[in-house]
Amino acid sequence: MSFASPEFWIALLQIIGINIVLSGDNAVVIALAARSLPAAQQKKAIAWGSGAAVVMRIVLTIVAVELLRLPYLKLIGAALLLWIAVQLLLPEDDGGGHGQAGGTLAAAIKTILLADLVMSLDNVIGVAAAAKGSVILLVVGLAISIPLVIFASTLLLGLMGRFPVIVTIGAGLLGWVAGEMAVTDPGIVAWVDVQMPSLHRVAPVVGAIGVVLVGKWLASRRRMVPVAGGSVAPVAPPTDAQVVAARRALLAVDGSDHAQRAVHRIIAMRRGEAGGGSLELHLLNVQPPVPGDVSTFVADASIERYHDERSDVALAASRSLLDAAGLPYQVHAAVGDPATEIASLAERLRCDLIVMGTRGLGATAAALLGSVAQRTVERSPVPVLLAT
Repeated sequence: MSFASPEFWIALLQIIGINIVLSGDNAVVIALAARSLPAAQQKKAIAWGSGAAVVMRIVLTIVAVELLRLPYLKLIGAALLLWIAVQLLLPEDDGGGHGQAGGTLAAAIKTILLADLVMSLDNVIGVAAAAKGSVILLVVGLAISIPLVIFASTLLLGLMGRFPVIVTIGAGLLGWVAGEMAVTDPGIVAWVDVQMPSLHRVAPVVGAIGVVLVGKWLASRRRMVPVAGGSVAPVAPPTDAQVVAARRALLAVDGSDHAQRAVHRIIAMRRGEAGGGSLELHLLNVQPPVPGDVSTFVADASIERYHDERSDVALAASRSLLDAAGLPYQVHAAVGDPATEIASLAERLRCDLIVMGTRGLGATAAALLGSVAQRTVERSPVPVLLAT
């Protein structure tokens, strides 16, 4: 595979995409392991820990590339890759931290290196499959993508949290690579070439579509948890009269422009109240839990501070708007599945209205891409006003 061939550049983009999507957990560990150190040592911990992790990742992936040349190991790797892709679309469990709070440079580097060793199986299998046996392509892809993940980890995590479609595309990419990987296994490729050559075109498509459909279906089943010990029937959208009559509202925000539209809607509601009636307002931000494997290496206190800081950032713009409007509110922060936490808090506070922003996706697109607004509407025991 030469630099001039389209296949080289397609495979290179696949390697970069796989690393960006699958290295989010590693980026969280890097950030948390270094956060308790002085500023100067933070940079050293990230540089030395990440550098060692890069070398280790390249060595492991080269070994994986060589192993995948053996008959039937690609079939096993493809099955594992499909499982990883489906897991990528499932909501994370809210696991607590069990790691030690590293207070020294050496401890932080050790944590980064150990975590990367344990957590890199998905990266190694995915990248080895995308490299298609080319060590040069493998090294170039990792050399580009790993520094990108390390130094732009906060941005990448924020983008994946705000735009779930990135994770969906990443899962589909893994399914595509798994399909390619399965039909090129040395043990069956000769039979495929003679008996069913169309599988080389069909298998990647089936892998990509199948992963997304199965993952989204399993995710919807996992999220079907009763809010208050029983099933919740969908509530109709609020009428104008219900909006005007609302006296206790929950405003759910995530720091995005869409959330700001919800804040402006609340402010407009308050200004339109006849006689200056009161509105008890609760402002909520929900942070996704760190994956369980991250919490294995990082202490509870570090994870809690990490969530608090990210929640403060997400709430800042909304609080400024509400303060400027002179509208009092109570602040709440939670960790978990956003739709579940929003619906649960609304019920506990006995709110009569939830207000939140939406990106204006259609029903089909919202279901496919994981719309928090849609799932909140489906689960909420009270009407949900969506500001578009």
